[in-house]
Order: sequence, then C-alpha cells, then structure tokens
Amino acid sequence: MSAPTESNRRRSPRRKGPIELRRDQAQGSTSDARLLDSRNGGDFTHTDPWRVMRIQSEFVEGFGALANVGPAVSVFGSARTKPGTVHYQMGVDVGRRLAEAKIGVITGGGPGSMEAANRGACEAGGLSVGLGIELPFEQGMNEWVDLGINFRYFFARKTMFVKYAQGFIVLPGGLGTLDELFEAMVLVQTQKVTSFPIVLIGRQFWGPMMEWISSTLVADGLVSPKDLKIVQLADSADEAVAMILAGGVTGRQ
Repeated sequence: MSAPTESNRRRSPRRKGPIELRRDQAQGSTSDARLLDSRNGGDFTHTDPWRVMRIQSEFVEGFGALANVGPAVSVFGSARTKPGTVHYQMGVDVGRRLAEAKIGVITGGGPGSMEAANRGACEAGGLSVGLGIELPFEQGMNEWVDLGINFRYFFARKTMFVKYAQGFIVLPGGLGTLDELFEAMVLVQTQKVTSFPIVLIGRQFWGPMMEWISSTLVADGLVSPKDLKIVQLADSADEAVAMILAGGVTGRQ
C-alpha cells in the first residue's frame, strides 16, 4: 500500500456511528444519503431490512446513554459561529447559566455555537452532552463534551434532542438550526410534547422571521395566532434561562 498523500493526510476524519474513518476510507456518501437514495432499484430488498437493525441499535444506544442525564435543555445554533464573536460568547453564557441552575446542556456536539454552549456548561461544572451526526464535512465532537454519542441517522438523533430535554434555547443559526426550531414548534403545536419552552436568543436576528410568520402565514390563515406564543424571544443568557425556568424546567435537587 502506498503512503498517504499530503491531501489525504489533511482530509478530516469522518464518523459512521461508532466507527471513525480516515484518508481514503473517509470518502463516500453518508448513511442517511444511502438510506434515502431510491435509485438502486430492487437492491433495497437486500439492504434496508438490515438497516432497520442498525437504526434500532442507535435508539438503544441513545436511550441507554441518556437515561440518567436528568433535567436538561437542548441548545441549538450555527456550527459556523466563530470563537470571540458575540454569538459565541452568548452560547458560552447560556451553557454556564444552565449549569449554574443545575440543568444539563445538550447540543449537536459540533463546533461554533454548539461548542460554545458545551464549553460554558463544562467550565461551570455542569453536564455537557453532545449528539454528533455523520456528515460529509464533519469536524468531529468538540472538546467540551463530557458525554458524546455519534449517530448515523438524523431522525434517531432528533428523537434524543427532544426526549431528553425539557426545553430548547436557539441561538442564531442557518438551515440546520431552522430545521430543529420548526420541528420543535410543530411538536408543541400538535401537542406531541407539552410544557416545552422554546426560547430564541437575539430579537434583532429572529424578529424579522417572527414578523414574517405573523404578517404572512397568520394573515393568510396558514398558522393560528396562538402558535406565535410557542416561542419566546430574549436578548441575553440570563433572560433566556429565566424563561426556561418559568416554563417549568427545574434543575437537579
């Protein structure tokens, strides 16, 4: 076997569940992409039944690892947030304030705002959990995670975010953050979860989105006015955590 090339040595490792792949082995599609690819004709009869066992194992691992985390809040935000920025420091402050309230912090385990919230929780002596996901551009679990689980499938991971959290705090973010936010809103709207506070930090960032929902979706009868009350807006970590506590989330005794 030839020695690894310089470009291969620089390529980021990629995880597939508990497996870590490097260099040429890190190439290829993700498990989610292969599961959702319908171009393989009848091949699914040989592969999908086995995937069910793998999916089941992810739920079993997640349920087992997180069963005793206690009161926790899932914190979402952009992986692109840079250390030293206002949004990064906000994430650190959120993690710290939750830890001081004896509430665990659950994030996606990646960089940016996720790292910031894990860092704040870890530095304050609180529980810092990361739920990683297999991505083609994955950067791995951040160093501030104390309890980390890597998932192949988004839907298994999303279940853990909701099942083991009593609320959400959402920092400014992109498509992934919006996906997680709107899914949480739908779960509350359809009463799949109850007494579940959702707090958006940054009125300037989130305000235009909420205004559009009100002026367009509500105005056109596509969303009920009462659905706007599913989320609350805050401008600081103190304000956000106070809203979480007022929403019925209590820390460890």
